[in-house]
Amino acid sequence: MRPQLFMTGLLLAVPAVAKTTKSPDLIPFALNPLPLGSITPNGWLRTELEASAAGLGGHLYDFYRFVARSSWIGGDSEYSVLNEALPYWVNAIVPLSYTINDQRLKNDVHRVVDTILDRIQPDGWIGPETLDSGKRMIWARTLVFLGWTNLVEANSTYEKPIVDAMHRFNGLMNSMLRNNGTGMIYHDGDPLSENDYLWFRTRVEEMFISLQWLLDFYPRNQSELIKENIDLIHHFAYKWEGWYTEQSYIKTDLYNLPDEVTDEQWPFLHGVTVAEGLKYAAALRRSTHNDSLLTTAKNGADWTFKYHGSSSGTILADERIDGLNAYYGSELCTHVETIYSLAYNYFAIGDPSYADRAELTAFNALPAAISGDWWSHQYMTEPNQPFSKNLSASPFYDVDTQGQTFGLEPNYPCCTVNHPQGYPKFTMYSFLRKGENGLVHALLSPGHVETEVAGGQVTVDCETDYPFDNRLSYTIHSDNKFDFYLRVPNWASGTSVESSTGSQASEVDPETQLRRIEIPAGKSTLTYTVDMTIQTEARANNTISIYHGPLLYAFYIPPLVSSGPPKFYTNQSAFPPGSYPSQAYDFTLLNSTEWNVAIDPSTLVYHPGSGKLPSPTWEDGKLPMYISVKACLIDWPLFKDVVPGNPVLGEDRKCLGDAFEVKLRPYGSSKLHMADLPVVDGLGG
Repeated sequence: MRPQLFMTGLLLAVPAVAKTTKSPDLIPFALNPLPLGSITPNGWLRTELEASAAGLGGHLYDFYRFVARSSWIGGDSEYSVLNEALPYWVNAIVPLSYTINDQRLKNDVHRVVDTILDRIQPDGWIGPETLDSGKRMIWARTLVFLGWTNLVEANSTYEKPIVDAMHRFNGLMNSMLRNNGTGMIYHDGDPLSENDYLWFRTRVEEMFISLQWLLDFYPRNQSELIKENIDLIHHFAYKWEGWYTEQSYIKTDLYNLPDEVTDEQWPFLHGVTVAEGLKYAAALRRSTHNDSLLTTAKNGADWTFKYHGSSSGTILADERIDGLNAYYGSELCTHVETIYSLAYNYFAIGDPSYADRAELTAFNALPAAISGDWWSHQYMTEPNQPFSKNLSASPFYDVDTQGQTFGLEPNYPCCTVNHPQGYPKFTMYSFLRKGENGLVHALLSPGHVETEVAGGQVTVDCETDYPFDNRLSYTIHSDNKFDFYLRVPNWASGTSVESSTGSQASEVDPETQLRRIEIPAGKSTLTYTVDMTIQTEARANNTISIYHGPLLYAFYIPPLVSSGPPKFYTNQSAFPPGSYPSQAYDFTLLNSTEWNVAIDPSTLVYHPGSGKLPSPTWEDGKLPMYISVKACLIDWPLFKDVVPGNPVLGEDRKCLGDAFEVKLRPYGSSKLHMADLPVVDGLGG
């Protein structure tokens, strides 16, 4: 047994220092991430991370069967043969605990990681599956490794045991993969099905990232073995570079295609897999040096969001990607994986469009699917969602009738264990290193960073209500002068920078969308203002979405709320009393007003509101800012008789009565909402 790495709750460790990618075998990142713990949140973002830690995600280890009694730590509770629940938790709670320096969660992480390390099998296999079981699939290790690599960077005490374990596993994995892809593809007689192996074959980029981390920082004379494993994994993988081509990619609504077409392409259609796969090309390019993968990455993002994207920045996929209809919905797991993939693409490639999209998802899709106190969540969020209840029939491709309710484990438990990674990973990549002398505020948000730049220590403290406000204020302390870069969002109508030292910011670089300002040694302050205006975007079925800056605004519907004990996703029976925290409920939200409104976009007016942001930030309907617009009721049929379908078109779209004014509120704080709104003219008169 290994000695425990903590004692009396006090961690015996020091944080790792910042490092840059250095393997000659890998293409360097365009911008370098900082070690976990270098960046901590301020303001509203801290409020949300602390709410997540105090909410469901932060208490899963205390009571939730798929974490507390996982087979990884000696239990017998798993929701599938993939054995992925605890690995998802590790991948999420490591960054959450260290980003906000929550000692209770750190202790949970250390106990779990110590137990996993103590239970490594004699041949180096990590996890509960024994050699004679025939059930050794590699997939869930990828999630553990993502959490472990972050832990090593945050806490150097774990460097040796984790790197040792990863290298031992890497040797074992090599022998498995050389044996005709054992652990990755199906073989006759396997006790697992071919579909069970599908997940790793379509999500290989997660392992690429961890193996490349070893190459960059801990190769230990094993570089050739690591590179061979990357090649072998790619050999047995489903290849996204072949999917994101004009010949292969499906741009039409999949409901319009015969089942045999979609069944054949299923590996590339699962929504969460698509979200994770957005970073496949960028990760593979690091190893192959194949710059054609830049086109693959760009096609992947552009086509996914153009043909299957939600106005909130996520991917429309009720398990399978569909089209653009606002009743399809998106899985919460898809939101958090989209944030991570887009952030990765930004620092790997440097294309600012990925950062724009990461912010859009983080500020809209993610909070809309979470209750204000972070104790309940949806499995499936629809852009047009005027109620959240157990429906009389499922409108989705492969999601049950309770999929759009808020609760402990609505529909399927994967999002229960996976959702806490969203804001921690967004925070982790909010500041990035640019070369040796530069620091970039990449994902605009309130935060504090301490790192080394230009050979000296730098501290940057950003106080802001962005994206709810357009001003970001920085206080900077630096040992030496350095270059500070501010990302300019593509939607911004203009920006300005004022510095206490009189330094002038450069014009916007048209390729990187960055403005550079030289920061002298000592203390300085600067103010960055990003001009925001109301903007609209055309959506399907002659509807539009409305934005102010990166925030999506939706017709807000005050809910009629009822609650009850959480229910098991398998049969909808109630959890036994005492088996769950008192804060955990399942909810029904019914609309208190009509939802079938059309708007006249010529009457849109932004109102900033007044006062401090609410706490929790995304509490339903509490944010003070809103957009007013003239509206009227129209005929609007239901899809499958259960949810709003496509609004009527053409001459059939007529007002049913007089015009009236409605309020559009930030989508993330509007749990019941209509975001893709039909247009009518002439209401302004």
